[in-house]
Formats: sequence, structure tokens, C-alpha cells
Amino acid sequence: MVFPSGEQFEIAAGGYRAVVTESGAALRTLSYADRPLVDGFAVDEMSPGGRGQLLMPWPNRIRDGKFSFGGRDLQLALTEPKRSNASHGLARWAAWTLEEHTANSVSLVLRVMAQTGYPWAVDLHVLYDLSADGLTVTQTATNLSGEAAPYACGAHPYLSVGAARNGVIDDLELTLPAGTRVLTDDRLIPTETVPVDEEHDFRTGRAIGAVQLNEAYGDLVRVDGVATTTLRDPRDGHGVALWVDDKIPWLLLYSADDVPGKERRSLAVEPMTAPADAFNSGVDLVTLAPAGSRGDELSVTWGIRALPAE
Repeated sequence: MVFPSGEQFEIAAGGYRAVVTESGAALRTLSYADRPLVDGFAVDEMSPGGRGQLLMPWPNRIRDGKFSFGGRDLQLALTEPKRSNASHGLARWAAWTLEEHTANSVSLVLRVMAQTGYPWAVDLHVLYDLSADGLTVTQTATNLSGEAAPYACGAHPYLSVGAARNGVIDDLELTLPAGTRVLTDDRLIPTETVPVDEEHDFRTGRAIGAVQLNEAYGDLVRVDGVATTTLRDPRDGHGVALWVDDKIPWLLLYSADDVPGKERRSLAVEPMTAPADAFNSGVDLVTLAPAGSRGDELSVTWGIRALPAE
């Protein structure tokens, strides 16, 4: 029998444990001292709601799956039919190939071949590494084509601090170092970027409350090049932090209010190199140079760690 998410790769170090799956190279579980840090999925199920998946070679949505690049008009498959969008890239359900598996790290690779809508061959690589400092994830793309290729990436972890009060995240304290947010239409395609208002300003840290979140945040405040988002339970002070390096300028927060049975039980904090529909807007879109030339590769790093009780 094959599990729905394929082979399971367990790693551990410094009190942390994680399981990464063959399907999508997804982060299925992550815990510290047996306390969950992500709201993942069971070994006998598919990843629901994108849990733990890698979003490559684009994160989020492309309107109607259409874009133009290099003088060509291109059409991707509509993988979010209800909104008529191409969603979350080409790698999230693919069977990734194990490169190396040690006690505390695992790396996997996937070659995305040229195809309808994305006529470039690109090698994707991910390294998950655990230490006493938590989990570090490095996502890399290398263009194998003889022409430039459009690229962006993201990831889809749902942060958890254990069982939320009353089963929802409303009382958890969120600190989000972002000064702007992206407004979207009913298809979740960006319309404009605006300064955060009072309801959406979490820079100083406060309870999430009843606010419904499904939008990207930018203008991240960094310390030594790193922007850190934290989630804490005020009952015991325990928390979790997600950090991103300076190549990741966007975070999408999603409280899953539209998912019956899973609404508001955890908070997705999604690192992204570009916001939704970047293949059309060009906002922070990366152009990978032709193979063998400078700029044909991009690596970004982010991570998750436990926070001690305050």
C-alpha cells in the first residue's frame, strides 16, 4: 500500500521532530517537545487546504491561468475551477525524488518539464534541516532552458500552538511585522496594495479576534535581514515563530474561514516571493536567466521555531 502522500521522511534534532512527504515535498508534521508547531495532516490522508505544501514555480493564483512572457501568450490549466484560476504552481502534487536523508535533514528534487502553459524546464530543490534552532527550509529553482523563465515561489504551513481555546484562533496573539496589505476581488486576485488599517495592523502584537484573514502582507520590518511572525497562546505563553529571509518580501495569512470543519483552527502564514497574479502584474516576479548564465538560479530560506513560555 502507498500512503496518499507517498513516502514519509522523518527527521529529528534538538527536541524537534518533522515528517516530510514524497508528494509535493510537503511538511506534514512539525513539533517541539511533542507540542505541535504546525497544523498538518494525517499519514492516511491527502494534504487538505494546501497544508505544508511547496508552491513552485508560482504561489497563489494566476487569473484565468493566462499570462504573457517572452512574446508568447500562454494558458495554464485551471486548477482552481470555482474561481477560474491557475493555483499554487506545478509541484504540490508531484512525486518528488529523495536526494539525501539524514537523522536531522532531508532534501528532495523535482524536475518540472516544459509543458502547456509553462514551456520551460526547471529543476526544483528543497532542503529541510532541523537543529536546536528549529526548522530551516531552503527552496531553490534552477532554469534548465535556453531562454529566460518567469518564477516565484511560496510555501503553505499552518502555524499551531496546540489546541486553540474553543477550537478557534481568536484569542491567540499575533505579531506580524507588515506595514501594507493586498486587497483582492472576489476571485482573490489583487486590486491594490494599501497601508494596514487598525483592524489588520498586528505590528505590536495583539489577539487575532474575529478578523477573517486571506490576504498578502508586505513592507516587512526586518532585523538583521529577517522578518519574523509570531503566534502565542496567552494561557501558557507558549508560541511559534515563522521567519523569512530578505528574498521573501510577502506573507499571506489565511484563517480558513471558508473551509467547513477546519475554519479558524490554525493560521496559515505563507512565505511568498511575489503576491498573487505576479505573472501578469510583474510585482516582484523573478526572471530566471537562461541555463548556464548568471541569474539562472534562485534560493530562498525560511524557517519555524518554538517560542518558550513568556
